[in-house]
Amino acid sequence: MERNQKKGWLYLLPALLFVAVFLVYPLIDVLIYSVQEGYNSASQEFFGWGSYNYSYVLRDPYFLQALKNTLVLVFLTVPASTLLSLLISLALSSIKKLRKLFQTVYFLPYVTNTLAVGMVFMILFDQTEYSNGLVNLILEGVGFSPVDFIEGPYWAKMLVLCVYTVWTVMPFKILVLTSALASVKEEYYSAARIDGTSRFRIFYKITLPMISPMLFYLVITGFIGAFKAYGDAVALFGVNLNAAEMNTIVGYIYDMLYGDSGGYPSYAAAAAIVLFVIVLTVTVINLLVRKKHVFNG
Repeated sequence: MERNQKKGWLYLLPALLFVAVFLVYPLIDVLIYSVQEGYNSASQEFFGWGSYNYSYVLRDPYFLQALKNTLVLVFLTVPASTLLSLLISLALSSIKKLRKLFQTVYFLPYVTNTLAVGMVFMILFDQTEYSNGLVNLILEGVGFSPVDFIEGPYWAKMLVLCVYTVWTVMPFKILVLTSALASVKEEYYSAARIDGTSRFRIFYKITLPMISPMLFYLVITGFIGAFKAYGDAVALFGVNLNAAEMNTIVGYIYDMLYGDSGGYPSYAAAAAIVLFVIVLTVTVINLLVRKKHVFNG
């Protein structure tokens, strides 16, 4: 038994080294940077230890705007994309003919370059000297005034970013949920139909509990992914996200390191630790919810 345990640890060693080098060490390094006050990246010197970097970041208007944008993005896009993906997956599961074709069509955005999708959304929403954009043409056609979705009011820009994010994350969720629905045993449905159970009750009592592990997986990874959003905003509004009021926490961290206001790794590290704490808190809450509401077979 002891020999087998040694073998097991030996097999785990490469993975443990990988985690230590690329996860544990960077996290400790960032934590150290975050408490070094007055750190100079050129001379690599600092004048003390403390919590000033955190207090600066939490008072910085740019960070607060980025935090607001990130939270709005997270709590709007994750539920919306999960619900829409579930509805589309249910529809696909009920289709016998051309099911694989529709699955491929819905999966295409996932393998398309982010910036390419951003260009498509610019055509849909951006106003130019030649056109108000396809969406505005539709709005004008039904009697509404055109809206500048790219450089206009905050709510319009956030709407475009949310729609863009939902569009890009839905394909993967549809693929996972379609596979989960296909794995539900047909015997359960047959027994329910014999008893005269309604479709809604079949979905609520059989389908939903059976696919709840996959739903939980998609929700928790969706939250984590949405908190790391940055490329989507750049694809739509360019690199100067602070001017557009559309920056995210990851974008703020990048700006503090490499942007026009860059050269402040201590502030970037403090913002990264704040993001880590937020994501960890949301993940723990999701794990607690999982124990009560996820079917474990």
